[in-house]
Amino acid sequence: MDLNDYLIPIIVVACLIVGYVIRVTPALQPVREYIPLIVCILGAVLGAVIQGVTVESIIMGAVSGLASTGLNQVFRKALNLKEGASK
Repeated sequence: MDLNDYLIPIIVVACLIVGYVIRVTPALQPVREYIPLIVCILGAVLGAVIQGVTVESIIMGAVSGLASTGLNQVFRKALNLKEGASK
């Protein structure tokens, strides 16, 4: 089984959006350091909701959530965005 078998694109996008909203919302700045944990848990829950409650669907969701954090970092490095910049 390949890592790509564990990624669910809709969960990656949903977690990417939630992580971005947390990062740019001033009221949520205290929880900013927990974004990877938040999107991992959100991904696991979404995986269970979308595909049913099984160990595999929860793992697939969690991996997809964590992939959104990595995808965010790839975009930031590719676009040379500074940490803390919202645009």
